[in-house]
Amino acid sequence: MNRSDFKQGLKGGAIIALSSAPFGVLFGAVAIDNGLSFLETLLMSATVYAGASQLVGIELFGQRVEPWLVVLSVFAVNFRHILYSAAIAKFVRHYTPLQKALAFFLLVDPQFAEAFRRGESGQGVSFSWYFGFGAVIYVCWSISTMIGAWFGRMIGDPASIGIDILLPVYFLGMVLAFRSRWGFYPIVLASAVASIAAYHTVGSPWHVSIGAAAGVIVATVLPLPAKQEPDAAASEAEG
Repeated sequence: MNRSDFKQGLKGGAIIALSSAPFGVLFGAVAIDNGLSFLETLLMSATVYAGASQLVGIELFGQRVEPWLVVLSVFAVNFRHILYSAAIAKFVRHYTPLQKALAFFLLVDPQFAEAFRRGESGQGVSFSWYFGFGAVIYVCWSISTMIGAWFGRMIGDPASIGIDILLPVYFLGMVLAFRSRWGFYPIVLASAVASIAAYHTVGSPWHVSIGAAAGVIVATVLPLPAKQEPDAAASEAEG
């Protein structure tokens, strides 16, 4: 393992870990509020490790719905991870099968965003960097979940003090990080319109997957940006 890359990953991941800690606290509090025990809450964070789908699953647990519906709903929310893994596949082809399995387990939203950015910029996505970046976020998420679960009963209903707004703000920040990329605005607009329409017709959590699918469809039909051809006259003059 390359120590330099690993330390660089730790430093980058530490910033994300601190900013995502409130979401871990939120999940821990919501889980306790919906009837999970302290140990069950920690176990869910350690194994599922996907903030948005964990919150959806917890809300459904609290409503006493059928287990198959909980699993299907979590899958719907996590559908975007299929797109994430496809997008970074070209950057992690050199990983061993075990490294790939670990990499995709750690593939949460900020992990994808930073790995994709590094890959596109030509910096490379070494496993040492990837693991360092993801490990510190995972550990911090688990600790913040523990804190939220421990003090969850003292907080009561998280929505009553506005903590529930953290998740949509977080995702908005993730999306805006890609605003300079080609096709950003039509893709986001299509995804937003489809998601809102689905929310009012089909319901939650399906609006997440439907909105993502609409964005993917628009991205596939949009014409690619024309590559700028070199000026022939200028080339001849230079020659």
